[in-house]
Amino acid sequence: MTEVSRAGRHAALRQLLHEQRYSSQAELAAALEARGILASQSTLSKDLLALGAARQRGADGSLVYVLQELDTRAATRLARLCAELLLTIRRALNQIVLRTPPGAAQYFGAALDQAGLDGVVGTIAGDDTVLVIAVDEPSAAALAEQLERMTITGKATEEE
Repeated sequence: MTEVSRAGRHAALRQLLHEQRYSSQAELAAALEARGILASQSTLSKDLLALGAARQRGADGSLVYVLQELDTRAATRLARLCAELLLTIRRALNQIVLRTPPGAAQYFGAALDQAGLDGVVGTIAGDDTVLVIAVDEPSAAALAEQLERMTITGKATEEE
């Protein structure tokens, strides 16, 4: 077995996940080992997180690892955080004021920024409040509706 760089492990993991379905990290570790790459469970877990691999239900109902695109991951994370953290959504013209539990606003605001939602000019976060500035009133209305839907469903899109 040879020592492989992080980038090399990531490339091998991407290829493995595109070629076949894996339901556990042990299966992935064995597949990597068959290619001459040794990785501890801790390293493999970090690599999967860095690649955006997540376990999702397959067509047969079993959980398998799949790669998600960055934008999809960020939107999915935002939807989950909306359901968990968003207490109120209030709109005033092109601005939206979001309330979270104390200490969660900056974390939520960062997730909102990473999601790159259409119409957002920027965000400002305090302790329990996030101010979202939209490009105009219609964009603010659409964004408020989108955040409300995410809060209720916990999903980024209606298809999920």
